[in-house]
Amino acid sequence: MKATPYEGKPAVVSQRAKQAGEACSERWSWVERTVWTERMLEALENGVKGGVWFSLIDKVYRRTTLDAAWKRVRQAGGAPGSDRQSLEAFESRLEVNLTQLQEELQKGTYRPRPIRRTYIDKPGSKEKRPLGIPTVRDRVVQTALKMVLEPIFEREFMPTSFGFRPGMGCKDALRRVVELMREGHTWVIDADLKSYFETIPHDGLMAEIRRHVADSRVLDLIEGFLKQQILEDLRYWTPEKGTPQGAVISPLLSNVYLHEVDKLVRAAGYEMVRYADDFVILCRNYQEAKEALSLVTELTAERGLTLHADKTRVVATHEKGQGFDFLGYHFENGTRWPRKKA
Repeated sequence: MKATPYEGKPAVVSQRAKQAGEACSERWSWVERTVWTERMLEALENGVKGGVWFSLIDKVYRRTTLDAAWKRVRQAGGAPGSDRQSLEAFESRLEVNLTQLQEELQKGTYRPRPIRRTYIDKPGSKEKRPLGIPTVRDRVVQTALKMVLEPIFEREFMPTSFGFRPGMGCKDALRRVVELMREGHTWVIDADLKSYFETIPHDGLMAEIRRHVADSRVLDLIEGFLKQQILEDLRYWTPEKGTPQGAVISPLLSNVYLHEVDKLVRAAGYEMVRYADDFVILCRNYQEAKEALSLVTELTAERGLTLHADKTRVVATHEKGQGFDFLGYHFENGTRWPRKKA
């Protein structure tokens, strides 16, 4: 490329900087801007020293963060938690409630209240799925915490993960599966993690979080949510592992724990499409599928997780009558259609 005159150099540099800034803003357009300033986004984009973030708790208890978190909780709706306080009741004393949360978080005296457990129908099964309902105040704090932490981990996550991520969803995962099948990846590992959300080891999860977060008060806050009591049938008990489905922070934490699996499967050259704890690995031949299954079995076992023996299988989708279900759709011969209700 022909060199530009000296007089034009400052303008060229300025334009490049502007374009880089615009690209950064577009990539992170979904972040909560009361938390993530331009300076923080620049650090996020360029990477912080050692890849570890310090001094994050002040972003969590900042009043503008809690205000933004409350708005999201109010918009999401939901039932009362174990303290029976409704959204309307919390809102009726909003100023007092948010001020109290801010003071507790700042002083380090905040403690999560018990989660109310209920059970909901599990699609395509007679089994019931446990659902944890945190109190309104805890949902506000978890939302604030998520707004601070999510961009840090989003920078690391793989494009093979589609569940509960900004700008990604079921349709993207489904399109990717169809695309891979049409490219010849017709041998599919249809995998099922047994009770994933209930079996995530706390120590292992916290170790993954510490790779990128070093603020001890934020780490204590996360651990407090992992170990908060469960109220079920008028009985309180404390979980030794898992993260409750229904908690605001749980989808992010579940993705954090499976990130290394995503990374290592991709590094091995296999095509995985994952939506939370539901995933498939698409291969070109039986030998590749067999090796991929062996790898993912080993990786999940190392993390204290179990692939459901009766629900994990290798499927030759190019053969007549063979197919698999994924995210509410049935796949066979490179096509998909809605799965019939049981």
